[in-house]
Amino acid sequence: MRRFSWFNTVSIAVGMAFLYIPIVVLVIYSFNASRLVTVWGGFSTKWYGTVLANQSILEGARISFTVAAISATIATFLGLLSALILVRLGWFRGRNLFSGMVAAPMVMPEVVMGVSMLLMFVTLGINRGPVTITIAHTTFTMCFAAVILQSRLMELDRSLEEAARDLGCPPALAFIKVGLPNVLPALVSAWLLSFTLSLDDLVISSFTTGPGATTLPMKIYSQVKFGVTPEINAISTIVLGIVVTGLLIASLLTRGKKDGAALAA
Repeated sequence: MRRFSWFNTVSIAVGMAFLYIPIVVLVIYSFNASRLVTVWGGFSTKWYGTVLANQSILEGARISFTVAAISATIATFLGLLSALILVRLGWFRGRNLFSGMVAAPMVMPEVVMGVSMLLMFVTLGINRGPVTITIAHTTFTMCFAAVILQSRLMELDRSLEEAARDLGCPPALAFIKVGLPNVLPALVSAWLLSFTLSLDDLVISSFTTGPGATTLPMKIYSQVKFGVTPEINAISTIVLGIVVTGLLIASLLTRGKKDGAALAA
């Protein structure tokens, strides 16, 4: 077994500190009694009460979580279909073009996507609001879901589905009953990644939103422009807690599925 050198140890420590110390500081100062975010005034949870009583923030959170959940679900479904086409259909005319179009949003600047979506909605005469934000988020998160699911489908043992088909099961039903449970951890990962990307988005949402449809990141950004306040720290900590809790639950569920599959094997 290779041992870590002092250089590797220091590099990992510096990298982890750079990534996580700001988050830890943010969480700590969300319990700061002082309104000055740089001066510790004692422990207090009053800013959480202020946030939970702010109807504007709650409305932004409701829109953000609703849009993220719907767009992540649609993106995961479309990503699964795209991955099945790329993995199961083999070569077909236009395959490279289709593959490039699926992956294009991953490398396309968000400003370009936001402007193009805005022009499309204006041209079609679609009123901007939660629906247009959901369409835009589905478009740019689908590629991430497709990449995750394509990688899992390429590793999937198709002999299990072939055995089900030999026993008289139709191809689609064989995939649903045999293949899909084996893809479930990847489906959960794709959904969570799509949900997080949608919840975090600011640029595309700013272009595709309309009156009365301000997302939580947009609310936070509008307040940060006038200075960071303890309420911002409290909002960020709440969102962080929700995301981490979701990741832990998903990890436990997928681990349970894997353990059950291993015992069945």
